Amino acid sequence: MEAFLLGSPPTLTQGEVAERAGVPLDLARDLWHHLGFAHATDDARAFAASDVEALRLSAELVSMGILGADSQAALVRTWGRSFARLAEWQVSLLAGLAVEGADPDERLTELTTGVLPRVEALQSYVWRRHLTSAAHRLLTTGTAPDEHTTAVCFVDIVGYTTRSRSLAQDELIDWIERFEQAATIAVVDHGGRVIKTIGDEILFTVDDPVAAAEIALDLTERGLDEDDDFPAVRAGIAYGAVVARLGDVFGPTVNVASRLTSIARPGTVVLDRGAYAALSGDQDEPDEQEEIDTPDYRFRRLRRVSVKGYARLEAWRLRRVKESRDD
Repeated sequence: MEAFLLGSPPTLTQGEVAERAGVPLDLARDLWHHLGFAHATDDARAFAASDVEALRLSAELVSMGILGADSQAALVRTWGRSFARLAEWQVSLLAGLAVEGADPDERLTELTTGVLPRVEALQSYVWRRHLTSAAHRLLTTGTAPDEHTTAVCFVDIVGYTTRSRSLAQDELIDWIERFEQAATIAVVDHGGRVIKTIGDEILFTVDDPVAAAEIALDLTERGLDEDDDFPAVRAGIAYGAVVARLGDVFGPTVNVASRLTSIARPGTVVLDRGAYAALSGDQDEPDEQEEIDTPDYRFRRLRRVSVKGYARLEAWRLRRVKESRDD
């Protein structure tokens, strides 16, 4: 199986790999460390011809000016973390199927040789589709890919710690899976991007603040519906400049959205000043008016709150006008 996955049996030491690729050994070791590979001793024959080709390709990207010293390390770390998680899940899935047979070793080999080439082709397709989407966003917005203005939203499961204690492992996984699946569908349907899921929380961005509001309201409303198995959630939205790097987002806008989520009550959506202004059209300095209505939304000003990094954070609760009237 090892020879099948690597393309050939591992017969090379790390020094031999670096020599054949024409890459300094220290650089090769750095690459393997960033990828998260297990440590190999100098004389361990743990490498194959595919490792030589990978080192050669990395060196070519550097010589072409595509990867600098800093970006290479960051990109490789991202690859390593992402594919390590994916590989763990895939191997666990195949192992679970293999133990159902009379000879698990033989069954696992059959599954590996039959399934993984198809999975590899599908992963390449998904990657290319996401490249297409990323290129389309860049060309249509005309903004630099590393910094732009967008709505950032966190959606957090309410009472996750307490609920998780009462669920069996399979039940907990199924519960989280339903949350992630429903939230992802809602985000994608409104033109947003899921940046990452962090246990009981999902972080997404969408350029249109109205779309962010609709996603957050849809999810919180589902969580309040007793006939829906979607968990109760709360959400925080901030609108402003973010720095994008390797598929993640950073900056004060992201921090504010996270802080707002932590103060939101179950089933509610809380906005920062930027999101409030974009949705309400009120660009002036905030006054003391507690509630403001637009044709679609009702905004209720909350007391300034003190959270980590922000001594007096402005916040508004967002509701649909129809929902407010029904109450």
